[in-house]
Amino acid sequence: MRINGKIKLLLVLIISIGLFSSIYFYTNRDKGYEEIQYKKFLDYVEKGQVDEIEIRDSDKLAGKLKNGTKFATDNPRTENFKEYLLLNNVKVAEGDKNGIINQGVSFLLMMIGIGGVALLIKNSSKQAEKEMATMSNLDTEDCHTGNITFDDVAGNEEAKESLKELVDFIQEPEKYIKYGARLPRGVLLYGPPGTGKTLLAKALASEAKVPFYAASGSDFIQVYAGLGASRIRELFKKAKENGKSVIFIDEIDSLGKKRKGVNSHNGSEEGDRTLNALLTEMSGFKGNEGILVLAATNRIDTLDEALLRPGRFDRQIEVGLPDVNARLAILELHSRNKPISKDVDLRKIALETVYFSGAKLENLMNESAMIAARNKDKKITMEHINKAYFTVLVGEEKKDRSNISLEDKEITAYHEAGHALVAKKLSNSNRVTKVSIIPSTKGMGGFSLNIPPDRMYQTKKDIISNIMIALGGRAAEEIIFGKANITTGASSDLQKATEMTLAMIGSYGMDEQLGLISYDIILNSNLNTDISLMERTKEMLENFYIDTKEILKENKKYLDLIANKLIDKESLNEEEINHILAI
Repeated sequence: MRINGKIKLLLVLIISIGLFSSIYFYTNRDKGYEEIQYKKFLDYVEKGQVDEIEIRDSDKLAGKLKNGTKFATDNPRTENFKEYLLLNNVKVAEGDKNGIINQGVSFLLMMIGIGGVALLIKNSSKQAEKEMATMSNLDTEDCHTGNITFDDVAGNEEAKESLKELVDFIQEPEKYIKYGARLPRGVLLYGPPGTGKTLLAKALASEAKVPFYAASGSDFIQVYAGLGASRIRELFKKAKENGKSVIFIDEIDSLGKKRKGVNSHNGSEEGDRTLNALLTEMSGFKGNEGILVLAATNRIDTLDEALLRPGRFDRQIEVGLPDVNARLAILELHSRNKPISKDVDLRKIALETVYFSGAKLENLMNESAMIAARNKDKKITMEHINKAYFTVLVGEEKKDRSNISLEDKEITAYHEAGHALVAKKLSNSNRVTKVSIIPSTKGMGGFSLNIPPDRMYQTKKDIISNIMIALGGRAAEEIIFGKANITTGASSDLQKATEMTLAMIGSYGMDEQLGLISYDIILNSNLNTDISLMERTKEMLENFYIDTKEILKENKKYLDLIANKLIDKESLNEEEINHILAI
């Protein structure tokens, strides 16, 4: 029977009170008696001052003088002592039966109390062990993943091809053993969030027709010593019992971070113990067990080197953001069961969703369906998709705009016009598809949607252009309203500009002054090195800002035209912007 926590606390309280009461009674039963020397006691007897004596089976005698004073003295234990007392008219009692009973009861209560506390401690210990055992059992997804196949994963063709090869490995390992090949023990899927890493893992298990055991890295991070390692062992034991299977650990960076040195304060002994358990289990596989460990992470750079070596995660497959063709395939996949209108151009949507992940594209189509359902329209049209597109990017438009003053509207218009104009003047390949001064539910006063070309790499020129586009809003505010009237609207722009500048000179080695050193490595190595990264970033941002203001000053008539049109219409599309600039 499991004892409720409150009842257990009450029992401990009652037993403790009884125990301490018994100890108190036992140790204080002779208090109130005056201790006198035996010689003085004999003197009292001779003088006839002793009224009665209680002879106990102990080292002490208890008695009472005729004046009522209680006393205690040594017990001589002589044969004629009782006769001596009676001859001197002292009443003699053969011990206090009640005292003996009280003493016995006290002793018994004390022993019961000690036994009760010991029993509770034992039960609590068993309960803790039981709870630890329960917690070491992961709530894993243990299933044959059913209908999910590689056909359900659009895009990432290279990643799919690499995983398809592993299906044959899992199903027929004997075929490869004949050639001396072994099944890869681990495959690491890495890339940005929402690109389909978990979906690929499920598809692999489904195609191979083996059980799929899924867990998250955070499931192994516990405050109890040894529990994380216990959970690792339990997961692998469960998989081994079924023979061929796929173990999937999502967000493995939670438990597989790089281990620090012994003098580092960033390390965790429990975290190291859990990681060591994982490394040991992965190394312990036999070559023909048919068990494959898949893991996913957004931060491969933070993982411990021991995880990435051959024999652990033998293969590392990048699952990146989809290109235009992959985006089209993903949009088509998520449009299958939706009533899409004939006017919907999925390729156009694919072109305008640069840097969208698969999850974001699915969200886009889902939002479109919700808008169409809310409006009770029969089909999902381009209007619904465009509305969903801006909802996904910047949030819902605020319906009530009555509290926005004309002055605030003008500031927002020039700010967004500054972004759009710099984007159009710096790059012919960048598209500005929409500019709006309608505030959104995400707290944005407006936005300028700048779509860069679909490229594998960014050049130094591209990064500088994007920095200057980000600074265009603040620069326009200063030119039109003066330095004293610049606003807080550029805070997120400045964050982006600083981040891009730091990456350009600190990560990509694109600054001639600071050279080819990667400052990420220096900063993460706890080196007490005086570097000028911050000063150089500040200097470069100031120079970019000056150049941005020059572009806007040279094209001030276009800045005024775009801003005034925004004040009038609140939003402009790509064709309207190109018409103003006569492109």
